[in-house]
Amino acid sequence: MAVYVVGHKSPDTDSVCAAIALADLKSKLGLECIPVAQGELNNESKFVLEKFGVKAPEIMTDGTGKQVILVDHSDISQSLDNLDKAEILGIVDHHKVGDVTTPNPVEVWTWPVGCTCTVLKNMYDFFGVEIPKDIAGIMACAILSDTVIFKSATCTDKDKEAAEALAKIAGIDDLQALGLEMFKVKSAVEGTPIRDLVKRDYKDFDMSGNKVGIGQLEVVDLSILDPVKEQLAEDIKKLKQEGGYHSVFLLLTDIMKEGSLMLIASDDPSIVEKAFGKAPEGDRIWLDGVMSRKKQVVPNFEKAFAS
Repeated sequence: MAVYVVGHKSPDTDSVCAAIALADLKSKLGLECIPVAQGELNNESKFVLEKFGVKAPEIMTDGTGKQVILVDHSDISQSLDNLDKAEILGIVDHHKVGDVTTPNPVEVWTWPVGCTCTVLKNMYDFFGVEIPKDIAGIMACAILSDTVIFKSATCTDKDKEAAEALAKIAGIDDLQALGLEMFKVKSAVEGTPIRDLVKRDYKDFDMSGNKVGIGQLEVVDLSILDPVKEQLAEDIKKLKQEGGYHSVFLLLTDIMKEGSLMLIASDDPSIVEKAFGKAPEGDRIWLDGVMSRKKQVVPNFEKAFAS
């Protein structure tokens, strides 16, 4: 019986590439594994897989009757439907430990680094398994994506070391240039439905009993989003109503300016001032230096909702 390796809902480059890499590693260690994704791949992920000639994973959204290994998440809200009817064999992640529980002991690798693929690079080394050139390439790209070309507050020396080692294996000469190429692809918004932009990199959270959604759009220059900014602001209000959320926040992250404009739809907008010590202007707020949802946004909101 094959084991399915799966990342979170609204798959990003790390969750997709980590699933592919872990499936490769585990299969070479004698456990037949198949990488899957919970939805359509975004443009950046498609670009990365095509660049290194790696096949995109099949889509799987229901865990019923399956054996699974979770990558890049350990929150039920971000995982497969009917996860309670699946058998979880392991977790490889770089986020806080979520609310997934198991009846039996499982293999868990969670490190405080900027990317799941950094953990996976070290897993390959630990087990003495050679990383194929194509998989090394997509793993390096995942690190560039998740650490925003090493600019994110989540980036560690281990991420940089892993990316450099993977680049050597993959024959990547210039990580910075590759990162900018990826983010230009990621920045493209023309012709994309507004809801798809909102959900491009989006996660649900339970914060002290409040349903909160936080999305993020990372662009090379915030002006790229000027034609759709107001539509994005309106759509998160619609999403809030449709999903019964307390709040939906959308981070518009400017890679070059190293900050984010947060769009706000909330039952209690004062939660934003409580979280960041700064009052929003209407339904938005500029957060200088904020580039990481995981490290600079989610913890602040969790504290604010708990107080």
